[in-house]
Amino acid sequence: MLEDEFEVRMQQVYRDGKREARFSAPLFAEMLREHGGLETARRFLHSVDYAQGFTALWERKRLDLTVEAVILEEEKWHPLFTPEEIEICRKRLKEYGYPPE
Repeated sequence: MLEDEFEVRMQQVYRDGKREARFSAPLFAEMLREHGGLETARRFLHSVDYAQGFTALWERKRLDLTVEAVILEEEKWHPLFTPEEIEICRKRLKEYGYPPE
């Protein structure tokens, strides 16, 4: 099931962020445990403020490890999200200069 695969991918994003970007994201980990990957992603997308983790990963030049980048770049996830949610990802990443020109 696609939603289960997305859950696994979000867990991988968390681990990769910790290992590759040296960024511990306790809020992200807690939300994944409590709400699962899909609901966590949606909550981040619909948050008025960008997640602290988004900014921290931007500072580390690792926006590729954000929920937004995974959703936007890996088209297999698109059926899980509305066109509006995918556009949120595109807009947010563009505002932060991702992908680099």
